[in-house]
Amino acid sequence: MAVVVAASFLPCRGSFALFLDYATDAGIVLLFFLHGAKLSRESIVSGMLNYRLHIATLAVTFFLFPVLGLLLIRAPGIDPSLKTGILYLTLLPSTVQSSIAFTSIAKGDVPAAVCAATLSNLLGMFVTPVLVGIFMQIPGGQTQVTLDSVRTIALQLLLPFLVGHLARPMFAVWLAKHKSLIGRVDRGTILLVVYTAFSASVVAGLWTRISALNILVMILISCGLLAFVLGVCWRMGLWLGLKREDVIVLLFCGSKKSLASGVPIAGTLFPPTEIGLIILPLMIFHQIQLIVCAVIAKRMSKCRD
Repeated sequence: MAVVVAASFLPCRGSFALFLDYATDAGIVLLFFLHGAKLSRESIVSGMLNYRLHIATLAVTFFLFPVLGLLLIRAPGIDPSLKTGILYLTLLPSTVQSSIAFTSIAKGDVPAAVCAATLSNLLGMFVTPVLVGIFMQIPGGQTQVTLDSVRTIALQLLLPFLVGHLARPMFAVWLAKHKSLIGRVDRGTILLVVYTAFSASVVAGLWTRISALNILVMILISCGLLAFVLGVCWRMGLWLGLKREDVIVLLFCGSKKSLASGVPIAGTLFPPTEIGLIILPLMIFHQIQLIVCAVIAKRMSKCRD
C-alpha cells in the first residue's frame, strides 16, 4: 500500500522508468530461479502421487474461479473500470510461498502443498494467457495474447524456474542456510513491479478513473469471493474423502491467487498504462487472503477436529 501511495505522488518517468523496467525484469527472473532451486525432486514425487488433491485444486483455481469471475463481471452495480481486473484476478494461479506457509501452520501435508502450489504456478504460465485470450479482449476484438507474450512468459518465468531446478545441486546447501532470501526477493520484486506498474498508470490518469467507492466495492467483492471459495474447498475436500491434512492443502492452495505471478504475466499481456488498474483488484484480494488465511491457519493449528 505504501508503494502505491509513493507511485501516486512520485511516479517514475522517462529514463528512470526504463531503468526500473529492466530492474523489474531481472528481479522476476531471479525470483523464479530461486523458486526452482528451492524445490526438491523428492517433494515433487511425493506430492504428485496425490492426484485427487491436485485435480481438485486445479479445478478450483482454473474452473471455479473463472466461472465466478464471469458471473461477477455481469453483475449489476460494478463499475466497468473494475471488471477487467476482477476477471483477470480469477484467471490466475495459486500462490506458492503463503500457501505452503499456511499449510504448515495448520498442520497440513506440506510436501503435497509444495507440489500443488508449484504445479498451479507452472500450469498458470500457459493456462492463464490462454484463458485471458478466450475471455478478455482489447478494443477492436483482438485477443490480448500473442506469440510474443507467450514467449516472454516462457523466457521470464518458466525458463528461470527450470534452470534453477536443474542447478539445485549447486545451490541447495546455500539456500538452506539463507531461507529468508527467497522471501526477501519475492517481496522486493513484487514491490518493484507494483511501483513501476502503478507509476505508468498514474501518469496515464489512473486515479481520475477510479473512486474511493469503487475501492470499497472491490474490498466487499474480494471478501465475498474468498469466503465462498474457502467454503467450497472445505466441503469439496470432505466430499472427496480426503484426509484432514489434504483438505487443508486444498483449502489454502485452492483459495489463493498469486500476486507474484499475476503482476509479471499482466506486464506481458496488457498495455503498461492499463496494468495498474488491472492489478488493483488482485492487490486488494491478495491482502485480504493473507489476513483471512493467517487467522484460519492459526486457529486450525490449535484444533485437530
